Amino acid sequence: MFENQKFIASAFSINDLPKEKLPEVVLCGRSNVGKSTFINSLFNRKNLAKTSSTPGKTRSINYYKIDSKFYVVDLPGYGYAKISQSERNKWGNLINDFFSTSKHISLTIHLIDSRHQPTELDVKLNSMLRSLNIPYIVLLNKSDKLKQSEYSTARKKVVEYFPELIFNENLYFFSSVKGTGSKEIKKLLTALFY
Repeated sequence: MFENQKFIASAFSINDLPKEKLPEVVLCGRSNVGKSTFINSLFNRKNLAKTSSTPGKTRSINYYKIDSKFYVVDLPGYGYAKISQSERNKWGNLINDFFSTSKHISLTIHLIDSRHQPTELDVKLNSMLRSLNIPYIVLLNKSDKLKQSEYSTARKKVVEYFPELIFNENLYFFSSVKGTGSKEIKKLLTALFY
């Protein structure tokens, strides 16, 4: 399982999406939350997804095919201040179009930095997912940067924003440094696709 991972395409518009339809696991979250690192860490590959020290670098929807069974779809990060308003609107529209037109989403993984509370854009994303009835989980990423005593605070904080979250059901800590959460996510994906 998870033996074969392959970058398939970067789509800058809905018309560029791959023609082959497979179930999709969609990654979303603000710029710099660590989506590319998450992909590399989960599949134990160094450069499957390009990581960058410049937030807001991913401007396209990137498709990775896993074992010819499903796609991991990496959406552009949102909320990065150093890009123009028109760029930002273009991204926003691309993400909205994607969610409203894709009929193949099996799961959305919403990454939030465990050190910060959800942003206004995280809240908007959450309500869009719920209004479209798209199944999702929340990953509190970069959890290696938390002290032990900060874990429960981080968990409480995110549940205040999103009361539907239940730890270890649809809410997980993740760390690409320590491997936290990797087993749980693989178990979820295995149950969905294998």
